[in-house]
Amino acid sequence: MLLDPETFRMRLRGFERYAWRWECQPVYNFPAELEQVERFVAGEEKPEGYNSAWLDNVRSISESGRTIGRVRAVHQPLTDYEHCQLSWVVPDSVQAGEDIRILDVKGLGLPEQDFWLFDDSIVVRLNFSEDGSLINIEQLEDAELSTYLEWKDTALRNAVPYADYVARAQRP
Repeated sequence: MLLDPETFRMRLRGFERYAWRWECQPVYNFPAELEQVERFVAGEEKPEGYNSAWLDNVRSISESGRTIGRVRAVHQPLTDYEHCQLSWVVPDSVQAGEDIRILDVKGLGLPEQDFWLFDDSIVVRLNFSEDGSLINIEQLEDAELSTYLEWKDTALRNAVPYADYVARAQRP
């Protein structure tokens, strides 16, 4: 079943225990984000209030006792988009309460398909074109839930918390 953006936003707010994302595209082609990447690459300062709607959502989820997290796959060498996300987006999201881990993907059998898991029961795939443009948001009716849970476990087992990733990256 395809979800329109508003229905998906309601799914992101309406889960009971947790929401978790496998995020694996090297670039996401959203006009507002690409503009921010250009500013980042140009060496500009992060805009005041950048990503504030998402951060408010994360804080609200955390304050309600629920959890939200993701494993962000990175690709070597990092794309400008990934550099921007790791510098401008991820630190604030972690501070707001999101559990973000980083995974340099190599031979783990993880999909090249982004997805969200909600409460061990609902799978929502984010379908992207090769250039990173969102094609659609699809809630799977007959998902092989055990496969998605296994992918989640594999990603979490092999990923490192954002702070550890940064510490490793800064070592000579």
